[in-house]
Amino acid sequence: MRFLLASVLLFFCSAAFAVELSGSTVQGGLLFGQAEPGSDVSLDGNKVAISADGQFVIGFGRDESGQRELKVSSPAGEVFNKSIDIQKSQYDIERVDGLPPKTVSPDPAATAKIREEARMVASARQHRDNHAYYTNGFGWPAKGRISGVYGSQRVLNGKPRNPHYGLDIAAPTGTDVYAPADGLVTLTHPDMLLSGGTIILDHGQGLSSSFLHLSEILVEAGLFVKQGDLIARIGATGRASGPHLDWRMNWLDRRVNPQLLLTPIDTP
Repeated sequence: MRFLLASVLLFFCSAAFAVELSGSTVQGGLLFGQAEPGSDVSLDGNKVAISADGQFVIGFGRDESGQRELKVSSPAGEVFNKSIDIQKSQYDIERVDGLPPKTVSPDPAATAKIREEARMVASARQHRDNHAYYTNGFGWPAKGRISGVYGSQRVLNGKPRNPHYGLDIAAPTGTDVYAPADGLVTLTHPDMLLSGGTIILDHGQGLSSSFLHLSEILVEAGLFVKQGDLIARIGATGRASGPHLDWRMNWLDRRVNPQLLLTPIDTP
């Protein structure tokens, strides 16, 4: 399996107006910024949320390519511009067999259910908060074997399907799942057709985590949790061939790679 662990990038402009960037500009990566409080931030001309103390985040999708233009304007009118070149990733092919047939080739009733549940997920991800709850970093949400990685092309029950957008951690049913970072619970569902027991956790500024295939959910929507809080237990619900946690992350409409936020020493 191929993946790139988080790299650190630092850029500064003039001493009077400094902007610090850290993170990864690879496909699926996240770039975290620190600017002067009260600054305005935009990416390709689109406004980016910034906290009261000047922290912001931007992300890049699995297949995103080319160049992005970051602009930060200070309250005094000074401007920081940065052209960001998106680095390409390499993706594996993963074959998963033994899945419930109705989750791979759903009938019309199942398709309607999948669409309705997708609308619920999309609605939960619309939550916007300028607070940067992610500033303490991210930790592993569970201990176990890495059984699937972000970006890999999936072949399900012998049929090519969409890429996988999460980090799979295989462990016995009932294994504890912890919040990898602070956030607000925006959705819980006991048994979605594809994702089974599901939680969505909002980390602020359009950055969210999803936890799938859970056997038990221990939090409710509207609850704010801290990094390391127990939120659920691993299961094999939904489209799963065995017990594991599928941890996914989004920045706005871009699906990003949670593994890039972790370091080798964290590996369970």
